[in-house]
Amino acid sequence: MRRALWALFVLSLARAHGPDRTLTVFAAASLTEAFTELGDSLRAHDPGVVVQFNFAGSQLLALQLIEGAEADVFAAADARSMQAVADSGLVDDPIPFARNRLVVILPATNPGRIAALRDLARPGVKIVLAGDAVPAGRYARAVVANLGQSTGFPPAYEHRVLANVVSEEENVRAVVAKVRLGEADAGIVYASDVSAAAGGGVRTLVIPDAANVLATYPIAVLHRSTHQAAARAFVALVFSPAGQRVLARHELLPIAGRP
Repeated sequence: MRRALWALFVLSLARAHGPDRTLTVFAAASLTEAFTELGDSLRAHDPGVVVQFNFAGSQLLALQLIEGAEADVFAAADARSMQAVADSGLVDDPIPFARNRLVVILPATNPGRIAALRDLARPGVKIVLAGDAVPAGRYARAVVANLGQSTGFPPAYEHRVLANVVSEEENVRAVVAKVRLGEADAGIVYASDVSAAAGGGVRTLVIPDAANVLATYPIAVLHRSTHQAAARAFVALVFSPAGQRVLARHELLPIAGRP
């Protein structure tokens, strides 16, 4: 079945003809490395197709689409952002294609001397999160709340951690950047962000599964896409064996098999 999807992908590219072969993909910032690699793979199979990415917070991408931005494919980091686009009549039947875990990141030099998740509640620790309108920001706050209910964490843990937040960012990659630069002692980001994006400039603290949040990523072709065949081919590539391997290589959790 997956080989058939890959064959369909290649065939669709061959049929996606026309003078303008630019495919525009709006994708959550946490997909930057994985989708860039997929775009390179697409171009390798058909050099006539150019993939143009717009990576940003899912909530911002959804707003841009609702306000009329042109795109062919939308891949979000949460169902809420995709549902807003669907409610505007721009897509039908988005399909989950990956999941992502959260981790805590620290600067490589660890200036806050953070050794455990409990330390995030210590007075004076500087924490940066994505804003609460951003999927990663909502997930991060859910993780903090879950930890606060866990055995071994101090009283009022959630309140104390959130009181240490010194900056709220528009997307998760900005959180990574601030932590790498030492502008914060800690941040909460996706596991996929601690790969090529981090460039070895951060260390991580693992969040226990019982307190963690699994983000589900849906993808859909926009009704107003002017390159429907190429857009469907890109989605097929995401679900192909090669695409699933790319997702896994970038610490995303693939969802096996397209429904």
